[in-house]
Amino acid sequence: MKFPERFSNLPAYAFPRLRALLDHHPAGGDVVHMTIGEPKHAFPAWVTDVIAEHAAGFNRYPPNEGIPELRGAICDWLARRYGVDKDPDVHVMPLNGTREGLYNAGMALCPETKNGQRPVVLMPNPFYQVYMLAAISAGAEPVLVAATAETGHLPDFASLDPGILNRAVACYMCSPANPQGAVASADYWRDLIALGEQYDFQIFADECYSEIYRDTPPTGILECMDGVDPERVVAFHSLSKRSNLPGLRSGFIVGGPKTMREVRQLRTYAGTPLPAPLQHAAAAVWADEDHVIDNRAQYHEKYEMADRILGNVPGYVAPEAGFFLWLPVADGEAAALKLWQATGVRVLPGEYLSRNIDGVNPGDPYIRVALVAPKAETERGLMAVRDTLYAA
Repeated sequence: MKFPERFSNLPAYAFPRLRALLDHHPAGGDVVHMTIGEPKHAFPAWVTDVIAEHAAGFNRYPPNEGIPELRGAICDWLARRYGVDKDPDVHVMPLNGTREGLYNAGMALCPETKNGQRPVVLMPNPFYQVYMLAAISAGAEPVLVAATAETGHLPDFASLDPGILNRAVACYMCSPANPQGAVASADYWRDLIALGEQYDFQIFADECYSEIYRDTPPTGILECMDGVDPERVVAFHSLSKRSNLPGLRSGFIVGGPKTMREVRQLRTYAGTPLPAPLQHAAAAVWADEDHVIDNRAQYHEKYEMADRILGNVPGYVAPEAGFFLWLPVADGEAAALKLWQATGVRVLPGEYLSRNIDGVNPGDPYIRVALVAPKAETERGLMAVRDTLYAA
């Protein structure tokens, strides 16, 4: 398969599509950005001090597998958060942004065939678009499974035809879900792991929003692995949302020994390790929870604000976790354009995060609204959404 042909049918990325939709129209007011999931709360002030303290490390190539201090801090955090014991020399690797790991897991771990056929990679619909790109890059067929209100906004992978499941080599699953904010329960994770055991595929658990939640910490997939092959599950975490450090580009991957050998091998040839001073900063951030508690409290205020302003909107569902609202509308593109022209508030049409399957795009009747701006700006944006799109 030629490279250009492999990517010729990819949908346009969400944000260029949004610019094409909105930017040739004047804003109807002061611009409020509620599209991209880029946290705007303050990150810990001491992060820059740690970077400066270790700045001499910019003069050296960083180790491929990550510095010991960061790998140790990650394993300590996994033990505190999920009660699991992981070896920093075996089970984890820091990432240059979690997207690197989500993509490279597909490249490193997906075989060329399964049962003599082209392999399949399962993923939710809506979905983070790197999942599809990873599958296609690995020569696999992406199979999207609708995550709708009828399924609790979580995909029902077990509903797939056994012929597809027999070809499955991996399954991407995001919890808390982007964009819907739904959370996979322990039973959901166990059922998905059991399905992976039955049909012999790996679960790639994208848990980047795990530390932003209302009341109860979301169950992590690593908590649901009693008696399970350690190679069955690969999990991904990030400091971008947890610690308001998207620009640090620091995340990690955790998996079984064989999985991690394959991922490290690909990193040796094609990866870009995070500079050592930034790894030292990441180690300090993973070791601190005070700033995470404060960050979560700020999102609590925004959850309550959204409930107050939009709670009477028909079909409104308060998110369990994450920082997005997934709001029902008649047509996502039309709603986003109307809101922009009338108020200057930018939101993302849901169809840009999902794909049409058999004539149905599950994102069509939604917009995604990010609660990342300062509180006053968020309130103005939410009131504009209510008054423009839901006024009687």
